[in-house]
Amino acid sequence: MIGTKVYLIKDLARLSGQTVYTLKYYLNVGLIKEVGRSPETSFRYFDDSTLERLKKIRELRRQNKSIAEIKEILEFSTQHGVSLDQ
Repeated sequence: MIGTKVYLIKDLARLSGQTVYTLKYYLNVGLIKEVGRSPETSFRYFDDSTLERLKKIRELRRQNKSIAEIKEILEFSTQHGVSLDQ
């Protein structure tokens, strides 16, 4: 994580326009992953790639995609190197 900007979940929520509750839900269902965790405080850390992923999730939600559909789309994109940028 050296040289990479990291965010706490509250910062990620503010920057993405999502609530902390929503981000924790996305963590639980596997839409996003933490990049690290503080051994002292157990705070989760996220990076810019998570922020970009949240933008994609938000756009897919605006298209009325279900969580299951979004997960499938993101997994396909990751596995096949397909960009979701429009």
